[in-house]
Amino acid sequence: MSKPLDLVQGTLDLLILKIVALQPLNGWAISLRLKQISGDVLQVSDGSLYPALHKLEQEGWITAEWRPSENNRRAKFYSLTRLGRKHLEKESANWDRLSAAISNIVKLKEA
Repeated sequence: MSKPLDLVQGTLDLLILKIVALQPLNGWAISLRLKQISGDVLQVSDGSLYPALHKLEQEGWITAEWRPSENNRRAKFYSLTRLGRKHLEKESANWDRLSAAISNIVKLKEA
């Protein structure tokens, strides 16, 4: 199966917000969770993930806190803020609308 090279603009932000809404995680764990939940279809490089996390933190949608990781190393754990939860709800609704519209087009019967 081919791997998607590009996500729809803004989709990575939405996915990160949803994953950290479930529980606070560090960057490596966010990447792993995304891969696991998507059945190995979606993978994100460090070069995309960490700039996205930084941007979400600047927007006030997530916060970061240094804590020990599972292997007892210091890692930055990201959590969803109240503002982030509101943004996630709005973007989830937009995604539902967009993906339904695309599905309607893709499922059209050919002549």
